[in-house]
Amino acid sequence: QVQLEESGGGLVQAGGSLKLSCTASGRIRRIWVMGWYRQAPGEQRELVASRNTDGFITYADSVKGRFTVSRDSEKSTLYLQMDNLKPDDTANYVCYMKAWTPQSATLEVWGQGTLVTVAS
Repeated sequence: QVQLEESGGGLVQAGGSLKLSCTASGRIRRIWVMGWYRQAPGEQRELVASRNTDGFITYADSVKGRFTVSRDSEKSTLYLQMDNLKPDDTANYVCYMKAWTPQSATLEVWGQGTLVTVAS
């Protein structure tokens, strides 16, 4: 079974930094795209950043210049470095992956999420 495991969330003061990690496990032939979404209480889930297999990266306008996404292909891990955090960044951050299985089928997987709280 393919799974995503996130880590790195926590409580931080405004202006501080956190680094999130998301590691994929299970039988995967190739990862197509991995990304981070977030959902604050009472809000819709929104894309924070994503990186596809060609290295193309997308960021939400609200995090450009503050967040950096990177990937360790050997470890099937996606990182999200978050700097200059703001109270509005408080949310549950969820990892997402679209990949090909060894049977060439595509699958989409969501993690459980890791909570980020930014205190003012």
